[in-house]
Formats: sequence, structure tokens, C-alpha cells
Amino acid sequence: MKLNILLVCFFTALVSTNAFAVGDIEAGKASAAVCAACHGQNGISSNPMWPKLAGQHAYYIEKELHDFRSKKRNDPTMAPMVAGLTDVDIENLAAYFASVPSTVEAASADKIKLGEKIYRAGKVDNGLPACIACHGPNGAGSAPARFPRIGGQHAAYLSKALKDFKAETRNNDHQAMMRDIAGRMNNKEIEAVSSYISGLH
Repeated sequence: MKLNILLVCFFTALVSTNAFAVGDIEAGKASAAVCAACHGQNGISSNPMWPKLAGQHAYYIEKELHDFRSKKRNDPTMAPMVAGLTDVDIENLAAYFASVPSTVEAASADKIKLGEKIYRAGKVDNGLPACIACHGPNGAGSAPARFPRIGGQHAAYLSKALKDFKAETRNNDHQAMMRDIAGRMNNKEIEAVSSYISGLH
């Protein structure tokens, strides 16, 4: 399974297209005012349970907004926020947030060793692939490969996302890739790698 996941990463990178922003940044900035209440001014949320959107790849923002709108990804807070968005609105918001520089958090010292091990080496005993294979050495992900930027993201949000994938309450990941990966980690490992990722840049 580990090899299968790595092959998916590789082939997705080869065949993915339309991964870059095509929207109007200024129009997106105007529309983003309503997002600021949760995601913060310029897409940097102050609540660590809500993701930073600043600096995220446009494709990924578009995908998630479309998934919220179609209810492929269920969230009672996001559902009413996206219900009235048009495809053009979504493209504009994605272009705007992708254009804004993000910030970096500080990893907890007591979680760095385990977090780094999981991120850079995975686990041989149960086939857990290294996060670096898809998200890169500094967590920047890949726009062409459609892998999100995770470096610098809030640890609390990353941990929640991984636990949701593990519990399969979030299931909008491509070919169940993240559900499989998160399912191979225990909660201590999830919290450690989430903290480690939050300090990557």
C-alpha cells in the first residue's frame, strides 16, 4: 500500500492540469471580506482550529469550496457560506488567497523528534509513507500535483483534519489516500507530526 500511495503521488504530478489560479485577485479580495470573521484578515486565522487560507494553492482552495458546496465535504459552518458562491466567485477567492503570503507557527519542542520522523521517514512496520513524498521538504505541497501547502498551518487544525480522515468523517480525499495514511497513525503520532508541520517553511 505504501508503494501504491507513492505511485499515486507521482502519477498525479504527471497528469494534473489547471492547478494554477485563473481568477481575479482584486474581485476575490472584495469577496473575501466575509471570510475574515473565521479565517482572519488576509486569510490568516487567529483561531488555531480554523485553517489559514493565505498562501494555499488556488486549485486546492477551489476543490475544497466546490466540495463544501456540493456537500461532498460536510461542515455545518461552511455549508451556508458557500451555498451562494458561483464558480467564478470560487475562482476569484482562490486566486486572492493564493496570492497572499502566509505565516509560520512554532512546533512544540517535545513533539519535534517524533513529528520529524513521521514526516520525513514514515513508518516501515505498517507501511506509513513519509509525508515529504507528497508535501515536500518544507510542506509547500505542489500546485501542479494538486497537493496542498501544509507547512506553517495551525497544528490544531492539522491534527483535527488527520483525525477526521482517520475516523473517515472526512472522505473527500483523492482515492482515499489521506484516510489510508491517517489510519496508519495513532493519535500521539498525529499530534506530533501536526506540530512539526506547523513549524515548516
